[in-house]
Amino acid sequence: MLTRPLGRSPLHVSALAYGGWRLAGSEGSPAATSNEPGIRALHAAVEAGFTFFDFADIYAGGRCETIFGEALRASPGLRNRLIIATKCGIRRPGDNHPDAPYRYDFSRPYLLQSVEGSLQRMGLTEIDLLMLHRPDYLMDPAEVAGVFADLRQSGKVREFGVSNFRPSQFAALQQACPFPLVVNQVEISLFRPDCLEDGTLDQCQERGVTPMAWSPLARGALVQPPTSELDLRRRAVLTRLHQLAQAKGVTPAGLALAWLLRHPAGIIPIVGSANPQRIAEQAEAGSIPLSREEWYQLMEAAHGSRLP
Repeated sequence: MLTRPLGRSPLHVSALAYGGWRLAGSEGSPAATSNEPGIRALHAAVEAGFTFFDFADIYAGGRCETIFGEALRASPGLRNRLIIATKCGIRRPGDNHPDAPYRYDFSRPYLLQSVEGSLQRMGLTEIDLLMLHRPDYLMDPAEVAGVFADLRQSGKVREFGVSNFRPSQFAALQQACPFPLVVNQVEISLFRPDCLEDGTLDQCQERGVTPMAWSPLARGALVQPPTSELDLRRRAVLTRLHQLAQAKGVTPAGLALAWLLRHPAGIIPIVGSANPQRIAEQAEAGSIPLSREEWYQLMEAAHGSRLP
């Protein structure tokens, strides 16, 4: 698989990231009671060329990180081949107080506690990339920057980034940080192309920040055939996507990922299938050629009308 730099850091990662949010499965699935399906999916991703793995402390209440840690312990030397990212900053209802709501928390004590928890679950001494999961309305940029500096100095985290931040929120935190933030993980897909027009990707290019795209296949909707039940815009996207995929002899999923990879901001899509065959298929997205004209055909469909 092709590799890409991670922001302005010395890290280089696979052009696609593997997202671990499904490793623990769903209620009633085999993965819900056994770690083996998740471990098999992880090994399939490594075999397919993924070197960049994305987690969060809230995925399955931390169990996804635990499964990953078990896989690392069972394969000595694997850790040194991978770049490991995780996210923190979201607290569940009732956490720390019975009346506490679902909320975001970038306070110093909670960020430090979260990092320690992730390190322990994954069996690591150092996290390669730590991201703030969703903006905390009570964020004090100076406080967060101080936590980041201490975590880097202690050797517990190498690089830092954010997730779901607006350009203005990113700029406020970056101004307080003594070193560059390297990623902004946001939702980008043919069904959600907002980041191309709201300044997010422009800021990433200006600052040398890597955009990571979560839900690049729109939670699987982009691999479904076009049907009359869909609204006109979504039906147009799927129709054009499937036509182009058939003409190129590739899967619609691979083409949807290739559309993101074609952007000069260096978008890294995060895929999270637990099916080894689909993991291998999606890993081939970087080799799918997409002309400027084909990219714009899909963009026009995603826009819903002729571009102005």
